[in-house]
Amino acid sequence: MRIGIFTELYEPYISGVVTSIKVLVDTLRAMNQDVYIVTANLKNKKFIYDEKNKIIYMPGINTGICGTKLTSVYSQKAMKIIKSWHLDVIHSQTEFGIGMFSRIVAKKLDIPVVHTYHTMYEDYVYYVTHGYFDKAARKLAIKITKYFCEKKCDELIVPTAKIERLFKEKYQIKKQIHVIPTGIDTTKFKLTPAIKKEIAKLKAKYHLTSDDFVIGSISRIAQEKSLDRLLKSMQKIAQYNPHIKLMIVGDGPYLKELKQLAKDLEIEKKVIFTGIIEYQKIHLYYHLFNVFTSFSVTETQGLTIIEALASGLPAIVINDKSFTDVVQDKYNGYLFTDENAYSEIILKLVNDKKTYQSLEQNAQNSVYRYSKEVFASDVLKVYAQAVEKRKERKE
Repeated sequence: MRIGIFTELYEPYISGVVTSIKVLVDTLRAMNQDVYIVTANLKNKKFIYDEKNKIIYMPGINTGICGTKLTSVYSQKAMKIIKSWHLDVIHSQTEFGIGMFSRIVAKKLDIPVVHTYHTMYEDYVYYVTHGYFDKAARKLAIKITKYFCEKKCDELIVPTAKIERLFKEKYQIKKQIHVIPTGIDTTKFKLTPAIKKEIAKLKAKYHLTSDDFVIGSISRIAQEKSLDRLLKSMQKIAQYNPHIKLMIVGDGPYLKELKQLAKDLEIEKKVIFTGIIEYQKIHLYYHLFNVFTSFSVTETQGLTIIEALASGLPAIVINDKSFTDVVQDKYNGYLFTDENAYSEIILKLVNDKKTYQSLEQNAQNSVYRYSKEVFASDVLKVYAQAVEKRKERKE
C-alpha cells in the first residue's frame, strides 16, 4: 500500500506525537509498505524534497508555540510531487496547515483520509490566548476538532478510550472511532551490557549512587503537565528520606519557573533538571529511575508511561482516564488522586522492597499489547477499510 503521512511535526522535533508517527512510519516500512511524508520545515523557510527518504518539508511561519510552524494550506510544488507518489490513502496527523492541505490533496486525487487525533486542544488554548477569551477559544477548539474529525475524514483513530468517550459524549461525534494505542519498540528499553555502560556514565554525570531512589519524569516542560504539583510533593517526601531524588527530563516554556519553584521550596539539591535530551538517548534515562510518575491530566495517551513500563519501571500516575488503560493499580504501578496519596505511595515503595519488586516484574509483562507491530497492523486495517469504502462508493 502507498501511504502518505501528513504531519505538522516530525524529526528532529521531539514530542510524544512525533514518537508515535516515527514508530508508525518505521514499522510500516519494515512491513514492506510504501510510506511518504509531508511535514513542516522547522529549520528554515525553504521547500525541500528529500527524495531518498520520501519526505517533503514545507516552509511555514513561527507559531510562537514550542518551536512549531504553521504552513500554508496549499503548495503547487508539493502537489506535483505528491501526484507522482500515486497514493492509496492519506493519514493526517494534524488539523491545521498541513492537515488542511491533506484534505485538498485527497479531494483532488480522490483518495480517502484517515485521521489520528493527538492533542486535546481545549487544554492548550492559553498558549494562544494568554488567559484572554479562554472560553471562546475553547469553543472554537471544539468546533475545529469536530469539523476535522467528523466531517473531513473517512476514518478516525484515537489513542485511548478516554478520547473516544470525550468525542461521543461531549463532542457528539457520530462516526465510527477506532481506538488504537500507540505502539513502541519494546526491545529498545531492555537492558543490555552496552546500555549498562552508558547508564553508569550517566549516573556519574548526575552524581547518583546506589543508595538513591530516583523518581523520574520525562515530558515537555509546560504548565499543563502539572510538574509544580510534583515539586510540591517532593518537598514533603524529602523530609522523610535524604536519598530520594527527583529527575525531570525535558525542556519547554515552563522550565525557568519550575527551577525557581524548586529554589523557593528549598529542594533544588534534591531535583535534577536535565534539559533537552536527544530522543535516541531517552531510553537510557528510564533506567536511571526507580519509578516513573506523572501528574498530568491533559494527555491523550501518555506514551512515556508505556515506555517506562517497558523499561521495568512501576508507574505512579494520577488517576486520569488516559492512564487507566495502561496502569493497573497495585499490579504494575499505582493510581493516586492527590499529593498526599502520591507521597504515601512513594514512601511505601522506598521501604517495602517486596512490593516494589513485584511491581517491577509486572511492569514489563503488561506492555506486550503495545508493541509497534500490533500498532502498525491495527492502523493498516483502518487504511484497508477506508480504501474499500471509497471503492464501494465509486462502484
